[in-house]
Amino acid sequence: MRTKWTWVVVLAVFALVVAACGDDAATTTTAAPTTTGAETTTTGAETTTTGPAEQLVFGMILVGPYNDRGWSQAHYEAGQYLEEKLGARMIYLDKVNTADRPETTVDQVAAQMIGEGAQLVFATSDDMRDGIELAAELYPDVPMVWSSGDSAWPEAGAAYRPDLANLANTMGRMEYGKMMAGCAAALSSEAGKIGFLGPLINAETLRLASAAYLGARYCWEEFRGEDPATLAFRVDWIGFWFHIPGLTIDPTQVANDFVDSGIDVIISGIDTTEALVVAGQRSAAGATVWAIPYDYHGACDEAPQVCLGVPYFNWNPAYLRLAQSVLDGTFRAEWEWFGPDWDDINNMETSGIGFLPGTALTGENLALLEQFIDGLADGSINLFTGPLNYQDGTPFLGDGEVATDVQVWFMEQLLEGMVGASRPS
Repeated sequence: MRTKWTWVVVLAVFALVVAACGDDAATTTTAAPTTTGAETTTTGAETTTTGPAEQLVFGMILVGPYNDRGWSQAHYEAGQYLEEKLGARMIYLDKVNTADRPETTVDQVAAQMIGEGAQLVFATSDDMRDGIELAAELYPDVPMVWSSGDSAWPEAGAAYRPDLANLANTMGRMEYGKMMAGCAAALSSEAGKIGFLGPLINAETLRLASAAYLGARYCWEEFRGEDPATLAFRVDWIGFWFHIPGLTIDPTQVANDFVDSGIDVIISGIDTTEALVVAGQRSAAGATVWAIPYDYHGACDEAPQVCLGVPYFNWNPAYLRLAQSVLDGTFRAEWEWFGPDWDDINNMETSGIGFLPGTALTGENLALLEQFIDGLADGSINLFTGPLNYQDGTPFLGDGEVATDVQVWFMEQLLEGMVGASRPS
């Protein structure tokens, strides 16, 4: 069902005439599930694009390897889910980044996929903004989805592109997953020292690292009965979403440095599993250390003996809804920030954000984590509530102030109490 093509073809991309809708004979009657997370926010306007009449062919542009056991694999498997549910056909290309494919641009990839019959294109990285926006301009009748973007959000200020009526945005509220990760880390840590292995520094990564800290601080104080000032939370950045030799800091070295400094829980914020692998190796050598990987529901499998759990994206519900809207001719250029299905955060049919507890999380701590999750679900725990200051002491939220979507989405620094850079050096 999947089509992989070599990049010799890319040299001919501008000679291609954009194909019309595919002429495969398969049809579908599967309907997209309704988003059940109470925290889903959707904004947007109608687009003039029309849906294909028969089998849906879609393109999937991945920033990393399709089998990275992280961010890109989560998207790739959501593409497989669409093939299964809709009888659709996926065209994909992985490692679309300036290091792995320096001569390849996202707009070129989108053009090639459209030339091969794609009626819908997914661009799956924040870094793909320029390329997917250009592609949307060049092919205004082809629906496109930029995962993690904000071009369709009126509140995004200068980033808002109302002229791109064929470009939708979707993203999960991973802030909840990171809060759960932080809580599990604080419940398990014996040293009271947590390390956060970060990718690059931008508003997304600042808010996710801060969410992990807030979850850790809450559970350290409320469940452990400790002074939050005694919790050490350090963030080290490698410079990209995954390791690129010669261009980024080696995450394996960062993880080892964490352990050498006395940190006993590593929370990963990068797309790949080095934090977990290092924790497993160091544990086998006698160190007391645990880890929490990221992005992909199966990430704990690489070192289950030290894995406290994994917060993960489940793109299935959002991608199915978007693909079905293309088939129905009802696709909208909208911005969506979807949350967990609080009735069952690990339901792969309905929940966009999940947390799978690991075997290294004790039964007692699992019960406390579940209590924490229940508080997030019913709203009795809202950690983005002031007073909260940024790292340099300037106010982020006033006393009793509850953060808006805009305030969280566009966080400017790490929070006071965290150690690490808030701006690129």
